Amino acid sequence: MSETSRPPAGPGPYRVMTVCTGNICRSPMAEIVLRDRFEKAGLGDDVVVDSTGVSDEEAGNPVDPRARRVLERHGYPVGDHVARQVRATDLVSRDLVLPMTALHARALRRLTGSGGAPTVRMFRAFDPRAPQDVAPDGEHVLDIDDPWYGGVEDFETCLAQIEAAADPIVEHVRAQVAAR
Repeated sequence: MSETSRPPAGPGPYRVMTVCTGNICRSPMAEIVLRDRFEKAGLGDDVVVDSTGVSDEEAGNPVDPRARRVLERHGYPVGDHVARQVRATDLVSRDLVLPMTALHARALRRLTGSGGAPTVRMFRAFDPRAPQDVAPDGEHVLDIDDPWYGGVEDFETCLAQIEAAADPIVEHVRAQVAAR
């Protein structure tokens, strides 16, 4: 997917949002990992991270228990996440929106139309080792694997994909914050 850009939002924290389907597996896992990495990089006061889903089917639910177990096993504090659906107003108030799949990216483009679109980039596009297969529509297929229908090992795979892109995302955001 090509990057859609706008100038940095200016004063206040830099705002990052991760997006998946129901906001109980991939996007909250990515939110938690990124928040941890920003904190460790000394950007905790400069960057706010949250997450949403394109669907309302899980709204109000906590993080999937399998995701919670895997995150905690790897030392990430999970906290009290509550799933929610993305709104157009969420998108225009974010500096960087990171969809987990091409399907999520398309849903975000439909939601924003052409006005006030934030920078939208596939989360895994930041992973230098991610496959660069090009789909027939010209978008890079960089989907974070959906662990929902699998077991704990699928959540481990999902976390590994998220972690592989996390530090490059932090460096990208560091440069954006410095340019403000």
